[in-house]
Amino acid sequence: MRVLKPILFALSCTVAAQVAYAQQASDGVVKIGILNDQSGVYADFGGKSSVEAARMAVQDFGGKVLGVPVEIVSADHQNKPDVAASIARQWYDTEKVDSIMELTTSSVALAVQGLSKEKKKITMTTGAATTDLTGKQCSPYGFHWAYDTHALAVGTGGALVENGGNKWFFLTADYAFGYSLEEQTSKFVKSKGGQVLGAVRHPLAATDYSSFLLQAQSSGANVVGMANAGLDTANAIKQASEFGITQGGTRLAALLFTLAEVKGLGLKAAQGLTLTEGWYWDQNDENRAFAKRFMEKTGRMPNMIHVGTYSTVTQYLKAIQKAGTDATEPVAKALHEMPVQDVFTKNGKVLPNGRMVYDMYLFQVKKPEESKSEWDMYKQLATIPGDQAYMKAAESGCQLTQ
Repeated sequence: MRVLKPILFALSCTVAAQVAYAQQASDGVVKIGILNDQSGVYADFGGKSSVEAARMAVQDFGGKVLGVPVEIVSADHQNKPDVAASIARQWYDTEKVDSIMELTTSSVALAVQGLSKEKKKITMTTGAATTDLTGKQCSPYGFHWAYDTHALAVGTGGALVENGGNKWFFLTADYAFGYSLEEQTSKFVKSKGGQVLGAVRHPLAATDYSSFLLQAQSSGANVVGMANAGLDTANAIKQASEFGITQGGTRLAALLFTLAEVKGLGLKAAQGLTLTEGWYWDQNDENRAFAKRFMEKTGRMPNMIHVGTYSTVTQYLKAIQKAGTDATEPVAKALHEMPVQDVFTKNGKVLPNGRMVYDMYLFQVKKPEESKSEWDMYKQLATIPGDQAYMKAAESGCQLTQ
């Protein structure tokens, strides 16, 4: 008995410690929701591949944090803010989801971040672009990863103005994302000495861009800025080619276009496009290794949204581990304090307004004859340092920085 008592005491202490440790994670599970477009114009942009990226992050983390399992749930918001808010509310109130991520479509991201602020829940956005997420509608629990309209304007807009594209006309998606992208790029074009000759707005998921493109052509612009994304951009580029707009010397600026959309469009139609992304699979050995694993699971190479989603899930789990709890306030504090160092970036930092700042890259789409393999699509033109690509927190309009 004298021997057994110390052993039993030690075992009971160990069990008690493990129970206390696990209790730091509410409900005995950490549940992360990936909410995005899985069936519409942005399905390739993020979609189910982002869900797979989130699962890869959990797997690479070991499947657990603070001794409890990590679960990924997902849903299609159909690019509708009311649908997204309804799903988010159900996730929070009924399904005990701890954090919502990805959030393609700016109007959706703003709606869900607003609800999450009320509920004191963390959102980490990779798929939406508007700077309002870290500007006038910022949240102490909201974080913006991957890119935003300011970074796209600095990258693609700045490069074209400096190379003679000084007269712009915008083809703009008629919702929050399009307005923000047009506004940010217009400011940057004008700051570089360029002119904005006009703009026209089209509905989301339009199929006929002929009237919009003819207005752009008749404006006298030498750059048509596509302030849209996904299939909207791809379809507009196809029709611009059919109308002979590019053959006449007018450049097309794909202000938000990723590897997924270039692949869908094909090099013949996309060649020569200038675009900005925050990650490319063929930049280094680590990226190539990750991309190979991703390809095996999804049948495609990842873009910055997919890898950005992997990064948000990874960073969120690191923050829970650091905080010793999945409670919102300490995890949000850890997310603000921790550097971002993973396959997505090696020099990321989170500003007081929730914007994650890291280097962006200016790419040009290769000609078909320049491509050496199926996914060999980009040549890198420049690196845009994060401090130049992203707006300073003090200039964002976020009340958290006042």
